[in-house]
Amino acid sequence: NDTATTEIYTTSQSSAASDVYKRQMWGGSYAGYDQWATAKEFPPHLATIVPAAAAFAGVDFPMWRNIAYPYEIQWQTLTSGVTANFNLFGESDYWIQIFRTLYMDHRPFTDLPVLAGNLTTKFSEWAAHPYPDAYWDSMNPTDEEFARFEIPILTITGHYDGDQPGAMEYYRRHMRHGSQEGKGLHYLIIGPWDHAGTRTPRKEVGGLTFGDASMLDLNDLHLQWYDWTMKDGEKPDFLENRIAYFVAGADAWKYAESLESVATDRGKLYLSSVGGRANDAFHSGSMSPEAPEADVPPDVYVYDPLDIRPAELETEGIPNSLTDQRLALNLFGNGLVYHSDVFSEDTEISGYLKFEAWLAIDVPDTDFQVDVYEILLDGSSVRLAGDMMRARYRESLREPKLVTPGEVNRYVFDGFYFFSRKIARGSRLRRVLNSPNSIGLQNNYNGGGVVAEESGADARTAQVTLYHDAERPSCLELPLVR
Repeated sequence: NDTATTEIYTTSQSSAASDVYKRQMWGGSYAGYDQWATAKEFPPHLATIVPAAAAFAGVDFPMWRNIAYPYEIQWQTLTSGVTANFNLFGESDYWIQIFRTLYMDHRPFTDLPVLAGNLTTKFSEWAAHPYPDAYWDSMNPTDEEFARFEIPILTITGHYDGDQPGAMEYYRRHMRHGSQEGKGLHYLIIGPWDHAGTRTPRKEVGGLTFGDASMLDLNDLHLQWYDWTMKDGEKPDFLENRIAYFVAGADAWKYAESLESVATDRGKLYLSSVGGRANDAFHSGSMSPEAPEADVPPDVYVYDPLDIRPAELETEGIPNSLTDQRLALNLFGNGLVYHSDVFSEDTEISGYLKFEAWLAIDVPDTDFQVDVYEILLDGSSVRLAGDMMRARYRESLREPKLVTPGEVNRYVFDGFYFFSRKIARGSRLRRVLNSPNSIGLQNNYNGGGVVAEESGADARTAQVTLYHDAERPSCLELPLVR
């Protein structure tokens, strides 16, 4: 679980002077983070680390894309006492009520510790650092430390792992700054799992059911890894190449030498609409490979942060979160929907999506959320991946810059989760763009001030305009495997 103690597996070798002990670390989530936090101190006897779903400070905790989660007060309540408070942490109805109160009463995000009755956490200190800075950097390995890592590393994450951004950040930074020897010893596994599944895989995740191949015996793989890296064992057979990723829909594992080599092609789907009608799934715009050739009217939606109707969709957890369509079908005027043509053949999409949009807003700041789904021939839906962006961070996650109201800007959404799926013949893609309005996310009231301190009194309704003409083509880019 998120607070699992990192465990140590030791071997010893007798030497003339003394016994020399090799040690390894393993665990997931926080216990994945603390492996990197330990490894960057370069203890002499640390032989290997196996971080699963490792969180990266300032990347996926306590916010993602600089948009914070109310969940952080729940997690800090678990960990802020002398012992872990699992009972209160697991009371989902209680926490939903706390988050609903914050949302329904339009209270500042900084009121969460008071609402939760817990003033002993780091919540306020974390909220004072809303974007990556030296405070968060101090918790992570530096570029120079990544260059020095030369122990075997096995990174594990999942398509639907909430800490995938953190796990992949460690991997990408090591690949960018590491030595050839160090990079050659770093392996990556990306399964069709959620956060918990990175330690104990399950066939069913969020309403999806995967095949037998998805049930990788991770405990056995760990033991094989330790025998290889700490004794004289053989490299695990499963690790045929540096990266192993599961293709959902095909129910098969595939391999690649690098993240860049997973996709063999990039496809583009350009957005368009007829008469500016793209405001819901039943009156949607379209996505096609043909770039726009003429001036066409843009599409417009309105986001009112005081509109609390979406909370009626979040009175309880959604167990089938990957197949449930209630959020995509109930936008309440806050969003734009586009569908592609049907796929004429089975098509593998593996890697990272990218969405480029030309947008104008009439307020100094707002948040955006992009979600992409496969809509199957029978009308059912599978969520593939998503991304978010706070407008003030459109140019840099480290340097906020408010928007000039009315100005048209290019927004590049390149923070999607990695996923791999065989899109079935007859399916189509659905792409939804809206401003998140949820009890599960920090609410941006669009005032342009310190978001964590803003309340309903600062709320401003945002009109969002998306352009998709010849001069300003908005498109979704797909990582294709031919």
